[in-house]
Amino acid sequence: MPLLRTTLLKMEPAGTLHSLDELFALANAMEQEAATKYGELAEEMRRQGRVDLLTVFSDLAAAEREHVHSVQRWSQSRRGKLPDPALVRWEAPETFDSDATAEIKASNLMTPYRALAMAVRNEERAFAFWSYLAAFADDPEIKKAAEAMASEELGHVAILRKARRRAYRQEPDVARWGEAPAERIDAGALERRLVGRLEQMEGALDPMQAARIRELAGEARSMSEQSDGFGRFPASLQQRDAETIAEALTDAYLEGAEAQDNAAHLETLQALAGRSIARLAWLRSLSA
Repeated sequence: MPLLRTTLLKMEPAGTLHSLDELFALANAMEQEAATKYGELAEEMRRQGRVDLLTVFSDLAAAEREHVHSVQRWSQSRRGKLPDPALVRWEAPETFDSDATAEIKASNLMTPYRALAMAVRNEERAFAFWSYLAAFADDPEIKKAAEAMASEELGHVAILRKARRRAYRQEPDVARWGEAPAERIDAGALERRLVGRLEQMEGALDPMQAARIRELAGEARSMSEQSDGFGRFPASLQQRDAETIAEALTDAYLEGAEAQDNAAHLETLQALAGRSIARLAWLRSLSA
């Protein structure tokens, strides 16, 4: 988890949390900021007459406002009061991509797919932030609450990735994996190929990153056993880089869980999807 301070997060948190009141105050401020920024983007898209993007950002702003209300309800139930903005003692690392925001406002080529891709990255950074705070929390109660926030953000990532996939299918000229490939492989085989790709990366990384890559390779071996027989992928995908393979697997686990009606299989796919999302987030942070 310490690796997050040099990967997904541009800078590590400037302090530590000393109470649940501080945690709720910080969570409330972060969700409020996201709701405000998505709202501003929605208004900009309204001004530009971009109806498709107006819908995307209006929905994102509404979702973030619900996150605000969720944090406030949690604070009320645990502390008997709303979060106090005065308790935010330091500025959280940037989890909302300001560069992408500026691009969205200026670009005539922005699409719902690209906008949702930015939202996914924002939620991945928020997941990393709360995971970091949980890892370095001394107080067990604060640690547990930060872990709960990280879990919430991971759930938001999964929801947005589903929306992003739907938008992807509607893109007019999106590059696909290839048309009607002759040979298919399952997720187990692709996980084992990912193990090899991860091991190839190890020598080019610093010691801490290399340690994390070894952990991910071990997880991929375990996940390959759980995913044998699941999914159908073009065999040519095995030639792609680790990040591309990881993204294909993430999408497959999420789609599989969404369509699954067997309780045991659903639980397995949801667990695979959660681990895969975290893995993809970390790999993306390296390329970023």
